[in-house]
Amino acid sequence: MAEAIERESMEYDVVIVGAGPAGLSAAIRLKQLAAAAGTDISVAVLEKGSEVGAHVLSGAVIDMSGISRLFPDWKERGAPIETEVKEDRFLILGPAGSLRIPNFLMPPLMSNHGAYIVSLSNVARWLGREAEALGVEIYPGFAAAAVVYDENGAVKGVQVGDMGVGRDGEPKGDFTPGIEIHAKYTLIAEGVRGSLAKQLIKKFKLDDGREPQKFGIGIKELWEVPADKHQPGLVQHTFGWPLEDKDGNGGSWMYHFGDRLVSIGFVVHLNYKNPYLAPFEEFQRYKTHPEIRPFLEGGKRIGYGARAITEGGAQSVPQLAFPGGALIGCSAGFVNVPRIKGSHNAVKTGMMAAEAVFEAVGAGRQRDELTAYDEAYKASDVRRELNLVQNVKPLWTRFGTIMGVGLGAMDMWMRTLLGGFSPLGTLKHGKTDAASTEPASKHKPKVYPKPDGVLTFDKLSSVFLSNTNHEEDQPIHLRVNDLRLQHASELAEFAGPSNRYCPAGVYEWLDDASSSDGKRFQINAQNCVHCKTCDIKDPNQNITWTTPEGGGGPNYPNM
Repeated sequence: MAEAIERESMEYDVVIVGAGPAGLSAAIRLKQLAAAAGTDISVAVLEKGSEVGAHVLSGAVIDMSGISRLFPDWKERGAPIETEVKEDRFLILGPAGSLRIPNFLMPPLMSNHGAYIVSLSNVARWLGREAEALGVEIYPGFAAAAVVYDENGAVKGVQVGDMGVGRDGEPKGDFTPGIEIHAKYTLIAEGVRGSLAKQLIKKFKLDDGREPQKFGIGIKELWEVPADKHQPGLVQHTFGWPLEDKDGNGGSWMYHFGDRLVSIGFVVHLNYKNPYLAPFEEFQRYKTHPEIRPFLEGGKRIGYGARAITEGGAQSVPQLAFPGGALIGCSAGFVNVPRIKGSHNAVKTGMMAAEAVFEAVGAGRQRDELTAYDEAYKASDVRRELNLVQNVKPLWTRFGTIMGVGLGAMDMWMRTLLGGFSPLGTLKHGKTDAASTEPASKHKPKVYPKPDGVLTFDKLSSVFLSNTNHEEDQPIHLRVNDLRLQHASELAEFAGPSNRYCPAGVYEWLDDASSSDGKRFQINAQNCVHCKTCDIKDPNQNITWTTPEGGGGPNYPNM
């Protein structure tokens, strides 16, 4: 489409990109403040999923401090939050056995007392209904594809992606140009590795002086199990087998909730070294462990999904405000890695940003830098919590699972008892997850067992359960910047890890006699579950994830 497209525009006081816990909490808080002040503020929320909650995926055990701050009467409002945690278990797994860590050895922050096991996608749907009842305008199926800047270089809003563009990039008969949404302030709540957040961090150098952001890939299945296997309120976390420190590390969760439902998942830290490691297959192996298998036998897998997780912690949080807006929730990276929790911090940072925006709009300001939000974060319980766990990830990476986790726990205990102080100070991450991948010549290929279709499964049957769908005749939203580099390096040097790190079977190296190296790089974009792993882990940063046509991707019910 060489010709410039004439675009319509809409004006709001605030536009929020992303209808997850952070974006919806910000929208709700803005309306709450306006109602309390007897004024009005116009708020639009854009959501690339087909409905609110469609792309929201988490374990999830939620710390209620965020939701309770937003809605103290959440129970009376009918929030889908019902299964309170009754038992906490922490296990180290070996190939055939396990060792339980006594709960009294765990730092207080690791306790799940008072937390609830939920479907976070359903919690997001409930937050969406509450937001609309307050007058927030929510637009599902509207993917924010680009940032719009004003004449001074401040963020003016966003442009919604065009609809009806063919695979060749040319308009089809049903072509509809995406409109521009302009606002006094724009809040970015896209979640982990958001495409707009990535651009804004680079443009405004928001990560200057910060450590590189770190990530994990979280792969989840939802099971319906027999009543005699179900233990409502059981929360179990493990680390160790099947991962080996020489390849990479991570851990698992298993949560029992609802009507015979079990949320089970596996997190692999994306700074793993071995390009032959396949996170999806490691998850399937994990389910065969004698400590895990009995809970699932006789049950039925009813859901599947995957999502990247921010793991950098306090030292990787960028500057939050930029001219015209701010980053909130996982777009900035507020996940507490050892707790595997971030939704409470997403809600809190959404609220903090909303309060800074409301004050600015009330004072007649627009498109300046919301420094009050950065200051509020620095003085918040979100920052204090992340400070307590800031060395867990780098210690785990440096010293491996057993020693690293032990040292991380000691560091958390010292900070808890000494008001945030630790003699270790703040440790660095050093390099990106992409740079952590080592050449294939340093490792041996890993051979994984074939799935049995009962307890273990393949990727394609898994993607089917995620309800993933994209309009097939649209441009491929996974952009390879240099295909020659993909052959010369990703394949020749690293043995094609894209085929293994992707949990949805998007990337394949196929035999092709016409190619100089006998291989063709195929992208099955239709399978993409929007986990963003490729954008993070490609060793040359040669793959860029962009937003597909609005409404495409997974649809996660009860996930």
